[in-house]
Amino acid sequence: MSAGDDENTLPLKIETALVTAGRDTKAQKGFVNPPVVHGSTVLYPTVDDLRAHRGEFRYGRHGTPTTRALQQALMALEGPQCAGVGIAQSGAAAISTALLSLLKSGDHLLVCDNAYQPTRNFCNGILTRYGVETTYFDPMIGSAIASLFKPSTKAVLIEAPGSQSFEMPDLPAIASAAHAHGAIVIDDNTWATPLFHRSLEQGVDISVQAATKYIGGHSDIMFGTISANARTWPAISEGIRLLGVCAGPDDVFLAIRGLRTLAVRLAQHHRSALEMAHWLAQRPEVARVLYPALESDPGHAIWKRDFTGASGLFSIVLNPVAQTSVDAMLDSLKLFGMGYSWGGFESLIIPFDCTGYRTATKWEPGGPTLRLHIGLENVEDLKADLARGFEVLRAA
Repeated sequence: MSAGDDENTLPLKIETALVTAGRDTKAQKGFVNPPVVHGSTVLYPTVDDLRAHRGEFRYGRHGTPTTRALQQALMALEGPQCAGVGIAQSGAAAISTALLSLLKSGDHLLVCDNAYQPTRNFCNGILTRYGVETTYFDPMIGSAIASLFKPSTKAVLIEAPGSQSFEMPDLPAIASAAHAHGAIVIDDNTWATPLFHRSLEQGVDISVQAATKYIGGHSDIMFGTISANARTWPAISEGIRLLGVCAGPDDVFLAIRGLRTLAVRLAQHHRSALEMAHWLAQRPEVARVLYPALESDPGHAIWKRDFTGASGLFSIVLNPVAQTSVDAMLDSLKLFGMGYSWGGFESLIIPFDCTGYRTATKWEPGGPTLRLHIGLENVEDLKADLARGFEVLRAA
């Protein structure tokens, strides 16, 4: 039995929906998982059917039974405000597709200053060449963002929280101000996913995810999603079609597989990260932990109000120390890998510095900064690995 077998089932809790949504065991000949359809061409039985595009599917780029299963599951995750989900080949592609679907030459875009750097690069590069003006704003601006709107402002892009510096914007306040000016709100919801933060329910029009991270969950796919409400889905759907955006069937299948275990994985990431954050906050080498789930974090009240959980990603600010000492520490770690992603089962750590590209706010953390992703390893082993690293830091 599955959600696809009986349309008269009662409303399901989100954990159950993650397991059942998009599954139709009758159509799948009894198999639990949908087939991986590798296909481009769809054949029509008659010329009349061909001319009328009559059929369940038209062409592989526009969708297959595999992509439909994923879209149905993602819509269940996003909630009733979701009118449609587009899939892209990466998180960056999801963001660029959403922006290109909504903006035209002469438009004005507002972007939070803590946004994912490839987002900034796209705005400063492609959008500038296409005649779209971008203004960056303090992510903590709240309802005061109203003062930044122009007659040409068409959209606001937010990252809640920022995936390096972790400021937590007041998303409902920003959305309310944007809608009062007729602007569309886009939220990069990769950090929490809709499991812990249904941003479409808080006034956001489009929720974007780098599904490479927690949806996939195993560091083995590149994937992006664009979830839109009824107001914006027609434009997003048309943009996806005209830009030719799609994802390969094997990655679609792996995204479905990852989605089924999202609830248990993300709950463990939350538990482990919170324990690690508390432990790090007590270390003499650490000046601050940047993690909205911590009571000491400036964004904690907003996180507690708007989110039901937190992921495994956060940052720390070290007390002032030479960068060579930090590098020696990083090179000594055994369980924390160094790589530019997160959301998989493995723990990661990288140094970062926002100074060179933030324009609306100053990045002055007071010491070297490190971003950590807490994976699914035993927390005591992770603490021991970092404790040894801190010994190297002090010795260096």
